[in-house]
Order: sequence, then C-alpha cells, then structure tokens
Amino acid sequence: MIQIGVVFLAVFLALMTGIGIWGMKKTKNLGDFFLGGRTLGPWVSAIAYGTSYFSAVIFIGFAGTQGWQFGLNALWIALGNAIIGAGAAWIVLARRTRRMTQNLDAMTMPEFLQERYGAKHLKPVAASVIFFFLLPYSASVFKGLGHLFEAVFGIPYDIALLVMIAFTGVYLILGGYFAIAVTDFVQGIIMFAGAAVMILVISGKGGGVIEMIGKAAEAYNAHIPPEKQPAILTIASLVFMTSFGTWGLPQMTQKFYAIKNEKVISKAAIVTTVFALMIGVAAYLTGAFSHVFFDPASVPKTASGGIAYDMIIPALLTGQLTGNLRILLALILLLVLSASMSTLSSLVLVSSSSVAIDLYPSRVDAKTGKDRSVAMMRFLSAIFIVISYFISRFQISIIVYLMSLSWGVVSGAFAAPYILGLYSKRVTKAGAYAGLLAGMTTMIVLFFVLGSSQSPLAASIAILVPFIVVPSVSAFTQPPEKELLDRAFDGA
Repeated sequence: MIQIGVVFLAVFLALMTGIGIWGMKKTKNLGDFFLGGRTLGPWVSAIAYGTSYFSAVIFIGFAGTQGWQFGLNALWIALGNAIIGAGAAWIVLARRTRRMTQNLDAMTMPEFLQERYGAKHLKPVAASVIFFFLLPYSASVFKGLGHLFEAVFGIPYDIALLVMIAFTGVYLILGGYFAIAVTDFVQGIIMFAGAAVMILVISGKGGGVIEMIGKAAEAYNAHIPPEKQPAILTIASLVFMTSFGTWGLPQMTQKFYAIKNEKVISKAAIVTTVFALMIGVAAYLTGAFSHVFFDPASVPKTASGGIAYDMIIPALLTGQLTGNLRILLALILLLVLSASMSTLSSLVLVSSSSVAIDLYPSRVDAKTGKDRSVAMMRFLSAIFIVISYFISRFQISIIVYLMSLSWGVVSGAFAAPYILGLYSKRVTKAGAYAGLLAGMTTMIVLFFVLGSSQSPLAASIAILVPFIVVPSVSAFTQPPEKELLDRAFDGA
C-alpha cells in the first residue's frame, strides 16, 4: 500500500511541477499572475472554485465530527454548500463582480473595497485582516498534510512538511493563478473520482447506499441519545457559516474576477454545484456511516478517553479498505491531498497579494521603469510559504486562536461591504468601514464569550450583523461621488 501510495504521490507531484513550469510561460504581468489574465473558461473556473472550497478539513475533521455527532443530518451541510455556497454564489455574485472589478481595475478584495467606496485607507485595513487571519489558516492546512504523510507513508512530520511546502511553492511561485487553476482542475478530477469511489466502496460493505442509510439512521439513534443530538440552531448555524460564509472569503471571490467573460457563469454555476454536491455528500455520508462500523466503545479515542473525531474517517478507511482494496485507499489519500493543496495554494496567493498588491507602495521601478510586481508576488508567495512552515512546525499558541477565528472574522468583515457594494449605490464609505469593523468585533467578542465550540454560531452572527450595520450607517452618511458610482456600475 505504501509503495502504491508513493508511486501515486510521485506522479501527482511531478504533474503539479510540470503545470507550474507551463504556467510560468503564460505569466507576463501581474494580471496574468494573480488572475490568469482573466481568460479562464467555465470548467476550469468552476472546478477551481470547488477545490478551493473543500480541503482535508471536510474529509477528516468535518466528516468525522459532524458525521458522528449529527448522523444523516450532516447532509444538510452538504446540501447548503452545494446550493448556496456554490451554485447561488455564482449566480448572484459572479457577473457583477467580474464587471465591477474590471470597471474599477481592481484585482483583490481590498482594492475593490477601496475603489468602490473611494476610501484610500480601507485597502490597508482590509489587507491586514487578510494577512493576519488567512495566513494562519493556510498554515493549518500545511500542518494537516504533514500529519497525513507521517501517518500513511511513515515520513517524519518535519520532512513531510518540507516536501509539501516545496512542491506547493514550485507550481504557485512559477505559474501563479493560471497554474493554480489548471492544477485545481486536475485535482478536482481526482477529488470527484476519489469521492465517488469512497462512498461506493464504503456503502458496498453494508449492502449498498440505500441499505446503509437505513442502518446509519438506526445506529445513530442507538449511539447518540436524543438529549445529546444537536439542536436545529446548531445545524443551521453550521450550514449558514459554511455556505453563505464563503460569499465573503477573498480566496473564493477571486475566482469571479478571473473568468473569461459573463457567458461562462451559467455553465460554471451548474458544474460547481454538481462538484460540491458530490464532495459534500460523499464526505458527510461517509461520516454518518461510521455509526455502522463503530459503536461508542470501539470508536477511536483520545488519550483522555474522549472521542478522537479526526481519527474516525482514517480508522474507517484503513479498517475497511483491506486486501485488494488497498489501492483504493491510496486513491482516497490522493483525494485528501488534492483537496488540501488546492485550498492551500489559493490561500497563499490571496495572503501574499495582501502585501504585494494592496500594501506595496509602487509596482514600477522609478529608475528603470520596469514593472517589478510579478517578481514581488513570487517573492512574497515564497516568504508566505516559509512563514506557514514555521507556524506549522512550531505551532505557536496565538496562531491556534487566529485559525479558529479566521473564517468568521474574514467573512464577517467583508461579506456585507462586498455584496451590498455590488448591488446598492447608496452604501457609503462610512457604512463599509462600520460593517468591516462590526463583523470583526462581533466574531472576536462572541468567540471568547460563547467559546470555541460555538464558533459556527458566532461566525453566523458576525456575518449577519454587518448587513444591518452597513445600510443603517449608510442612511445617515454621504454616498460616494456620482462619477465613481457611474464608473463602478457601468453596465451592471
């Protein structure tokens, strides 16, 4: 199994490196590096969105935790992710985002907010939020991959971490967003196939999907007493956070900036929805099926005796995929790797852009007149990858809190100013500032008041509050100049 896995891994990493070199030849300027020259078609754009959406977290953490705690109710999360987080996001946001960012010549979320509201200090504030909260998130993905390699291939954690960082750096630094999008497409095919194989093989162990669903429902009710089953509010907050919450994440909205034209949107919406539905259903259904294969006594435990949720899915797969099925385990591990690397590369690109594009004072050398922006993006991408390594390697305590806060803070800060700014001319600069600060503050306060276990509820509230704050403040403050609004909304 390890030998097969190493072969798969070697082929996979060689392919990613080759794509990075190919992407380098197509990268001439900053627009090429960060947005692929705004030339990407529906299939590549849709799969890039989907692969950035899902990482190892859904297959290992969420599938194990929610699958065991929620049972089949976890499928509501998969449904919400597919319909709201994927399909509806493309339909509601893509056209206006593509058109408005072109009108305003904006490549990043901070640039868009600054140009849309005529607020010159909003860009550095927004860029700082991205830097402090998305960089630790990327480090957490590196950390998960390092542990995965250590457990499966017997590679020491430090060496596994260096291997992952090296190969991610190669294709990202060389090829930029074009390389990311193409590698995401390849990784997306692997993810789709791996997810289908995973659910078919696991359900086949219990008599097929339909029969397994019945067994899982019965076993869940036997294992989890009614008083310990999650409340509707808990499920709803997770659905909302992981579905609507993506609408405010810069690494997701960037995909709309880069599409070739508006004609690709309808097809991309369908492709992304189908892709997200397959990934989500496969992950959460496998998690729910864990009740068929484990009971409260045999489910993996921590040293203190609690349930080791992150070990449920690995234990289930290694326990059931034996003999001739071990090759399928290698494919599924490649699925997890693909999911993580695609998310990781998008996070690093957006995080590095917060400095290279949004905070870097000049992109042109004053003496030679040479555009140094692409070199700066490559350099900072490398620096951010190195920083991610040290965060992952030494697991700095403050970073743990930043990781836990990241989704709610970033989406809470950006969702309302971004979405309302696409549709309403009445939203003001003061309203945008107020919304950004309200989302951040709400998430941070509620995180410490409610505790980390209630972070989905805290994040949901933090995302919603600015949708009240932004229009309320805008109603009493001066809107942007008419010339700016006419330019921003031209053709919208």
